[in-house]
Amino acid sequence: MREPGWSLGSFSRYLALRVTVALTLAVWSGPAWAYRPFDGTDAAVAKKGEIEIELQPAGRLRDESGTSLIAPAWVINYGLTEDWEAVFEGQGQTPLSPSGPTSLTAAGAFLKHVVVPGSLQDKTGPSIATEFGVLLPDSTGNSGAGVSLAGIVSQRWDWGTVHLNAETAITRDHHADVFLGAIVEGPATWTVRPVAEIFYENEFGKEETFSGLVGLIYRVRDDLSFDVAVRHALTGGHPVNEIRAGLTFGFPLSFFEGHAAHQTSPSLPR
Repeated sequence: MREPGWSLGSFSRYLALRVTVALTLAVWSGPAWAYRPFDGTDAAVAKKGEIEIELQPAGRLRDESGTSLIAPAWVINYGLTEDWEAVFEGQGQTPLSPSGPTSLTAAGAFLKHVVVPGSLQDKTGPSIATEFGVLLPDSTGNSGAGVSLAGIVSQRWDWGTVHLNAETAITRDHHADVFLGAIVEGPATWTVRPVAEIFYENEFGKEETFSGLVGLIYRVRDDLSFDVAVRHALTGGHPVNEIRAGLTFGFPLSFFEGHAAHQTSPSLPR
């Protein structure tokens, strides 16, 4: 028997909120790289019918195995509805020292859902989202497929924005994995804002990672931003150093439809 004044829709939203909060608390006590230049993400989705592309043309990664070129790294977000988006991501990795063949790594396909609209949606209170999907096998090696499920909480204030990420996964090597991260940004009204991220990841039975990142995001306009960041981490007790630089841009899918229609429309006689 429902309480007076409760509709089926409000009960569904309440249940979804409880499930998301329970998930977050469960894993809070393999990151979804969907917000440049971070490993974590935010509790927002692309606008309905719009494509948002996060692109790193080239980056440098140095770890215990040597130096690698990360080129390119990409995330493609497509707004399905006002509170759902599809996410596709991956990166090319080429060992430089010692040299080796280029491989496709860190690929995945996900869905993100804004469970509770908040400050990132120009409403009050925290924005709460969940992201889940499939980790696709690397193009080389013996890795398989995996799955991941994340909870994200974001809050924006005048002085800045904080995003909290908690993710649990079964990795491509079929290990259990937990990721806990926090992103802090400067004021959203600044054209150039400082950003930072820390995260802890434990791939059980394999290795732990402690990571820190600092950088800048330069917003040219609402649909175009550039970023640069440096990251230092300890993975399995070994240092990892990385330089990231890229851009984020968006456009409506109708842009292509209108362009195609213009190209195929017959010209009028003079």
